[in-house]
Amino acid sequence: MPKKINFSLNLKLPVQIIKENDAFVAYTPALDLSTQGDTYEEAQQMFEELINVFFAELIEMGTLEKVLKECGWIEVKTKAKKEWRPPERLVLSDKTQSFKIPCPA
Repeated sequence: MPKKINFSLNLKLPVQIIKENDAFVAYTPALDLSTQGDTYEEAQQMFEELINVFFAELIEMGTLEKVLKECGWIEVKTKAKKEWRPPERLVLSDKTQSFKIPCPA
């Protein structure tokens, strides 16, 4: 029997939406999750659904805190509530880089 959920999580996630060929990809490095859609809007919608299913499964399995800690999230306790914050992320480079890979003849 599924557990009854009697609370809600309010999260702020960094989400990148990029276009790869004909697909739009939504990705969050905070959880290393991604999904795609045929349009920007569909990618956003699919990502929201993915996040809801992901967290519902974690809560049902009782592994929410474990997984967040493994992803580098920090638990912050205040008098009023407990919060989880995603790891700080600073993009140092976003470029195309060339590589030469030796291949046997």
